[in-house]
Amino acid sequence: MQLSGLSYLIKEGFRNVWANRIMSIASICVLISCFVLTGSAVLFSMNVSRLVDKVGNSNETTVYVKNDLSKIEAAYVGREIKKLNNVTEVIYYPKDEALKEYKDKLGDEVFENLKDDNPLPDAFKITMDDLSKYNLTVEKIMKINGVDTVSNRSDIARKLTELNNLVQTLSTVIIIALAVISLFIISNTIRATMHNRRFEISIMKSVGATDAFVRIPFVVEGMALGFAGAIISTIALLFLYDGIMRIASGLFPFIAITSIPITSVILGVLAIFCAAGIIIGALSGFISIRKYLKKESKEILGW
Repeated sequence: MQLSGLSYLIKEGFRNVWANRIMSIASICVLISCFVLTGSAVLFSMNVSRLVDKVGNSNETTVYVKNDLSKIEAAYVGREIKKLNNVTEVIYYPKDEALKEYKDKLGDEVFENLKDDNPLPDAFKITMDDLSKYNLTVEKIMKINGVDTVSNRSDIARKLTELNNLVQTLSTVIIIALAVISLFIISNTIRATMHNRRFEISIMKSVGATDAFVRIPFVVEGMALGFAGAIISTIALLFLYDGIMRIASGLFPFIAITSIPITSVILGVLAIFCAAGIIIGALSGFISIRKYLKKESKEILGW
């Protein structure tokens, strides 16, 4: 096919969008709905994952060393803990500081019989990178010579991990479902358009037009609809997300700290929406015209 012929077919595809603007608007509205819902699901999943990470990082686990260790031996234990892959931070928590905090909370009279004796052990406050590996990391810590006990936060770690996995699974299911729904509805919308234009398709078939010649304008039409839907969806999601986060931050101040700024991901959202819109639109046009290409011109008109 010559370049001039291809240019003509592309122009025909865009002309079809305007010529059938009512159906085109319907297709774009369907795409906007699906893209906004999909984008919302993805952004919600990303925010939950970020919240879980921040909660996990602020959720310190305390490792107590044996009480008979010297300061040098305790420091060695801290170095060994820091070498573990899943440990991101290790802070030394001396027993003198721990005793002072207890005295501040409970009062000096509770500890007056201790005199100069301090029964509390030195400890380390650690944070982990991946809470799903909490138990495995604790097992490795307990194998370090000089470690006595580890405060048990496994229940919190398990619940945070389960929440994160649940949200990611639901988001994936929603994205796949909406993609299938988008493809189905847009295909039917374009199929309805083609039914109204079956006379035009019949003429092209009767004069010997190839399948590619007939198909390309409809594929271009679907791609144009998908691209338009992607652009409008991105703008709509930008204002929707910003508005929701403003309201949520007013009700729950911590959301302002943990939420993902839309400006940091909007270009990526735009690129993904445009790619998905063009692909879904092209597939819709390709699938919708297929049954007409299998028929003769008279069969298309139902004669």
